[in-house]
Amino acid sequence: MKKEIEIHDFEQYGEELLEKYKVPGFAIGLAKDEEWNYEKEFGFRDTEAELPLSPDTIFGVGSLTKAFTAVAILQLQEKKKLNLNDPVINYLPEFKTPNEAQTKQITIHHFLTHTSGIPPLPTLMGAVKKSMEKDLNLEENQQQENPLDAIQAIDTHAELMDAIAKAAFTPIGEPGTEFSYSNDAYALLGAIIERVSGKPYELYVQENILELAGMHHSGFQLEDLEYEDIAVLYDTQQKEDKEMIVRSNNPLDAPAMRAAGFLKSTVNDMLQFAEMIRNDGMVDNVRILSPESVASMTTPYIQCEKGTYYGYGLMIIPDFFGYKLIQHGGDIKGVAAQMNILPEIGLTGIALANVAGAPSSKLLFSAFSSYLGKPVDATHLNVEFVDLAPGSLKELEGTFLSGDGLKIEFYVEDDSLHLAAAGLADAVLQPIGDDQFLFPMKEMDSIIRFVRDEDKQIDRIEFAFRQIPKVEEGN
Repeated sequence: MKKEIEIHDFEQYGEELLEKYKVPGFAIGLAKDEEWNYEKEFGFRDTEAELPLSPDTIFGVGSLTKAFTAVAILQLQEKKKLNLNDPVINYLPEFKTPNEAQTKQITIHHFLTHTSGIPPLPTLMGAVKKSMEKDLNLEENQQQENPLDAIQAIDTHAELMDAIAKAAFTPIGEPGTEFSYSNDAYALLGAIIERVSGKPYELYVQENILELAGMHHSGFQLEDLEYEDIAVLYDTQQKEDKEMIVRSNNPLDAPAMRAAGFLKSTVNDMLQFAEMIRNDGMVDNVRILSPESVASMTTPYIQCEKGTYYGYGLMIIPDFFGYKLIQHGGDIKGVAAQMNILPEIGLTGIALANVAGAPSSKLLFSAFSSYLGKPVDATHLNVEFVDLAPGSLKELEGTFLSGDGLKIEFYVEDDSLHLAAAGLADAVLQPIGDDQFLFPMKEMDSIIRFVRDEDKQIDRIEFAFRQIPKVEEGN
């Protein structure tokens, strides 16, 4: 089969990055106009037993699940069982937030686009609490400042809505005006799917997406798949100031949040799904969605980072070396996933790894760059660095804390602004203007923006697609 990317350059680059991040197993596949174009596996699905990977090895796909949830919602709209402009409370009357007036304004569209105004909340930790408690290495993994016993378990959609109703938070904006990535919103889209369809979310997705698309090795529970080619889950631990990759085999689960990020799948199966998006809703002559619904999924409704926009369960980069790129990633314990689609040239790609933090996104972007004749480490971002007076950086110092536990600190050293956060190497930020900075995160060029309040004081940041408030001034 013809391989149309520069295999040597990409594979050498891939081996270097995967070794740098100590990734146990990584699989990548590209297809052109529904035909396999390239596939490669690095490492093993089980390093101890040296069991090989294949395009049919099952991995977790994390937040790529959100695209399936969006497809399900759009299918139900096509059947006239709901409308995306309907208020959420039409289907979930018990849904409440601290702002009653805004609660009534939040629509399904706002949930799909992460624009409900709900900030990051600690609910995901509650949703995965019971599966975390099964981890044999829990004491080593758990951060002392956020012990599990202080977290309320969330096992149902009702408990999730109750937790949101009781949470003390200020909406980050009127519905539809501000983007902040929300697992809660997608979890509750799963609840809407259940109420409208009359079926459990997982069963609805199985019958109306996975089976129709020929995704025979995909599902939400590994034990239901009755299949042996499954990647062992690995985890990262700190031991004596050294980062270690350890075998875990305790995948996180969250019954209340499966619609947000808990699907398991393979490179082959995910390429089937990507082909459906690329081919206006059809795969293997089976229609999953109408062309109009696919168009609505891939419409750039709101900017979530400079040069990147959000549709429905998918991100859109309008200018990826001159082409429109549709993409999404997923990262959770034992999962680092990325899906890319270039509809204009018929190219789709999937990259899956079995440890969180693996550079799956960078490697799939690199494969696509190489396919387009660009250097394997090229970036599509078109930014210009600017010079800032060293004194102007001091006002950016401080600590920012997300409701879901992400803590970021900024400090000035050697006339440069630095970022420090758990799980990330300390980084020097490069100013690109308008309170925005470029920095590398898992090898991908990312952008952070400082947001000011009405008094022009730093109020929060846009980081990792989330809006995170400032909680402490710098020294």
